[in-house]
Amino acid sequence: MYYDLLKNKYMIVKEEQTFPPSQKRHALYDKFQAKISANSHLTRSLVSFQANKQRRFSGWFKYKEGFSEQLVNYLLEKLKPQPGILLDPFAGTGTALFAANALGWQTQGIELLPVGVYSIQARQIAQNINIAAFKTAVAEIIPLNFTDYYDEKYSLQHIPITQGAFAPAEEKQLTGYLAYCQKYVENSDIRTLLLYAAFCILEDISYTRKDGQYLRWDYRAGRSQAKKQFTKPEIYPFKIAIQRKLTQITQDLQPDNFQQLSLFTPLFEIESNHIKTKEPVLYQGSCLEILPTMPAQSIDFVLTSPPYANRYDYTRTYALELVFLGCKEEKVKQLRQAMLSCTVENKDKQDYLKQIYTNQARLQDFLKIESTFEKQEALQEVLEVLELYRQQGKLNNSNITRMLRNYFYEMSFVIYELARLIKPGGIIAMVNDNVQYAGEEVPVDLILCDIAESFGLSVRHIWTLERGKGNSSQQMGNHGRSEIRKSVYIWEK
Repeated sequence: MYYDLLKNKYMIVKEEQTFPPSQKRHALYDKFQAKISANSHLTRSLVSFQANKQRRFSGWFKYKEGFSEQLVNYLLEKLKPQPGILLDPFAGTGTALFAANALGWQTQGIELLPVGVYSIQARQIAQNINIAAFKTAVAEIIPLNFTDYYDEKYSLQHIPITQGAFAPAEEKQLTGYLAYCQKYVENSDIRTLLLYAAFCILEDISYTRKDGQYLRWDYRAGRSQAKKQFTKPEIYPFKIAIQRKLTQITQDLQPDNFQQLSLFTPLFEIESNHIKTKEPVLYQGSCLEILPTMPAQSIDFVLTSPPYANRYDYTRTYALELVFLGCKEEKVKQLRQAMLSCTVENKDKQDYLKQIYTNQARLQDFLKIESTFEKQEALQEVLEVLELYRQQGKLNNSNITRMLRNYFYEMSFVIYELARLIKPGGIIAMVNDNVQYAGEEVPVDLILCDIAESFGLSVRHIWTLERGKGNSSQQMGNHGRSEIRKSVYIWEK
């Protein structure tokens, strides 16, 4: 029905050229123009994973969708130096939780993907592990011939997207390593950290490379159907990769590099979907479900980076890691649909959200959020334009309009709940990118800021990088090079 309505909308036609309407977006830009400023402290490495590569713990696993610990430090020290309670509703691998905790903050996080949950678990264990015992275990395991310990029981149960990801001989060594850890390493903390080391090198030893929307396959795997042959620069043998990772972990745990903290309990206590430690507290599941259950005005600072509306599918890019954690095909599909809508495969969550709010006797809140979404004029203008582009065959996927509608619809619920949870005087800092489809830039920052103001928040800053993000090579070929704003929004209650 929504798309039928769009068909009746208009375009401005002049001399047989079709120009999309942009008045609402221009008006929104005028509204927030005074809040937009380039922040010289924000660099691409700071607002991405890049700055974490050389950091203890956070440099072990290449989680490219995160931001850096330095960004957390900068934002907290500049915006709210007095510690309180911090929430990250899209916790990822826990960068905000651990960096803020080191500054004295009590931290809470929500994370849906098992990849992030497992990484947080491993890091907490690392911060409380017996270093001498771990070093001994590493010294014992490195010289082993892992094929001698091969046991099919511990082999990865591949799904179609990961089949053939490893050379057979290397996968046999991986399986042997896993079997050895499970059978012969008695200490559960040491065993978890040894297994995490293997988890961290899956991409390094595979024919695959994470590439945003999908896994890119090296031609030697014999399964790539890309027009241009891809050759991965380096595919490490398992023996070399695991030795390097274990050495890195051991060095990071040395007393001169790391002072053990007493804030963390050594193991997770799992109670239904609530993964609990002394600090931080992590809830596993969708923030769309969990945020509405949290007490109002209980949070001092929200620092987060939601999935971007850029079609990146984390269940595909992290498919190897999900399989490592025992996720079957059906579980991966469930996770894909449960994620915030950022891929063209995500279905509408309207009935799902209505049921959540109905069960909590909050139907009026649901209707208010939905009404606010529908009244966001710049967003509706974008959706109208992209729907007409879809009809004209200008979009490279017919579901892009639906994806964007679902993305902003769901983010409206997230922002409403964050506004409810934050204390008066509290701060919300959000890292996000604008996106572009068929040459049409979607001002994600301005739309989300306008929605935030509708829910009683004030926009303090829209900080941008001094240099924006370039559009894709395909977009450049069709529409020329244009920079897309990469922003950090600062909202205040």
